[in-house]
Amino acid sequence: MKAKELRELRQNGPQDLHAKLDDLKAELFNLRFQLATGQLENPMRIREVKKSIAQIKTILREEELRAFEQ
Repeated sequence: MKAKELRELRQNGPQDLHAKLDDLKAELFNLRFQLATGQLENPMRIREVKKSIAQIKTILREEELRAFEQ
């Protein structure tokens, strides 16, 4: 997911971002489980999910800092 798409998701409310973050964490858990059992078809998906998690956390932190400054 692109950062621009995530920022648009933030406009709907922070709960959307938190829900997406929870979904991605669950997906990452499942991907790691598949990796451990040798059933993972696309190992690059782990990298994509981790990157998306980091992007969401960055956007949420930016919001925190913006609220703190005001």
